[in-house]
Amino acid sequence: MANAFTELNDPRDQRERLEDQARIRAEGDDEAMIVDNDFLYALEVGMPPTAGLGIGIDRLVMLLTGATTIRDVLFFPQMRPEKKQKGSTDDEYKALEYY
Repeated sequence: MANAFTELNDPRDQRERLEDQARIRAEGDDEAMIVDNDFLYALEVGMPPTAGLGIGIDRLVMLLTGATTIRDVLFFPQMRPEKKQKGSTDDEYKALEYY
């Protein structure tokens, strides 16, 4: 239903991880992290545990209404299957159901 996360709150473990990243960065990987001493200090003096939950309105409405697919709660009509038009074959209609 949603993306959830928690942060690593152990300052010793976090320092080791950041130092490993700094070594990797020194070897040439520009995407590796540097040691963030301010962050580590905040962990050491008692930064509260942090966590998050990302739930979208569409998924919340699904939960509250008991909808089985997200298409049932989306407002955008282009996300819903089109009605069968006169003269179209069943194969053409089935193809539209997926788009």
